[in-house]
Amino acid sequence: MTAATLHRAIVRTGDRVRVELRPTPQPVAGEVLVAPQVAGVCGTDLQMLRGLRGDPAPVIGHEGSALVVAAGPGVGPALAPGTRVTVNPTHPEDPSFLLGHHLDGLLQERALIPATAVRAGLVTPLPAPLVPGDLAALLEPLATVRYAFSVLERTPLHTLLVFGDGTVGHLAVRAAARLRGADVRTVHVHHTRAGRAWSEDRDHRADVLLCAADGPDAVRAAVGEGPVAVLLATPRDATLRCLETALRAVPGDLTVDLLGGLPSDAASPLLPGVGLAAVRAANCGGRPAVPRIEDAVTDSGARVRLFGHRGVADHHLRDAAAELTAAPERYRDLVTHAADLDEAARIMRHLAVHRDRTWQGRRLVKLAVRVAADDT
Repeated sequence: MTAATLHRAIVRTGDRVRVELRPTPQPVAGEVLVAPQVAGVCGTDLQMLRGLRGDPAPVIGHEGSALVVAAGPGVGPALAPGTRVTVNPTHPEDPSFLLGHHLDGLLQERALIPATAVRAGLVTPLPAPLVPGDLAALLEPLATVRYAFSVLERTPLHTLLVFGDGTVGHLAVRAAARLRGADVRTVHVHHTRAGRAWSEDRDHRADVLLCAADGPDAVRAAVGEGPVAVLLATPRDATLRCLETALRAVPGDLTVDLLGGLPSDAASPLLPGVGLAAVRAANCGGRPAVPRIEDAVTDSGARVRLFGHRGVADHHLRDAAAELTAAPERYRDLVTHAADLDEAARIMRHLAVHRDRTWQGRRLVKLAVRVAADDT
């Protein structure tokens, strides 16, 4: 095997993370081979590194941009070699395709995208002008926020209450004024006081900053009167707790986006008879075209609207690209760290065993991995 048939990748094996050489596949009918340029590391990636998820792919990474370097027979001219694209990681109909989870992702110099994903339109050409540099690591998470806001257009909104101080939570706060208008108040509940302290130093922070430890009374005082929408940008082990905080804090007009992960048997005594995982899974990959929202009643008799979503549609990705291109300075500081493959592997090894999300003394919100090989 010659060097030309190999490429570098960040590979996780057991509790090890290191850069290795991997065989470079060649696309057959309907497939495309891409060269990732910039890839992001997200919260679910960290859960996989820490052994909290059983996803089998040794090469993770599902956020970012890439160049098409080869296309198999039958692939249309829109995906000709040299086209800059982003790859939608979630297939609305084929659960076997989940990029960076079930099959190898973008943290490698070459990634093969199977025909099932190409046929479904999951390889999306990026419009000109292109997303600036490392901001491509924010494409997929911002598309998720765009999806959430498109659903919330169907509901009245006075206050947006965001739980979670990872990338999606910060993006929701940053995007709210541009996508929902300056009259929407934002309340941001952080996981830790260190996360809140980071936000306090930002130009584009929420109107009110809280910590999870502040509890429902502080949330109730912060949201005030009027319709409230809750976006749960939370890890799997925190979503249910934050949902119950919101339900206790907001007795009035409430809409909840179950964006964060949930166990398959997730249930709350505050929402008797509601299968929360089923609500979250009802919208997948941008389908159905009119997202499903479930009307529910809490144990105290209050009415609440619930929805969730896995993945996005290609138009959400294009909208995210347009937003990042139009207002890059609003989002740029969320990419707190950028690294090549070797340094990224070191950072990932550190994050796998340390829960404070810091690297070299700075809080890590989004790591952008500059994957591109020298010949791309």
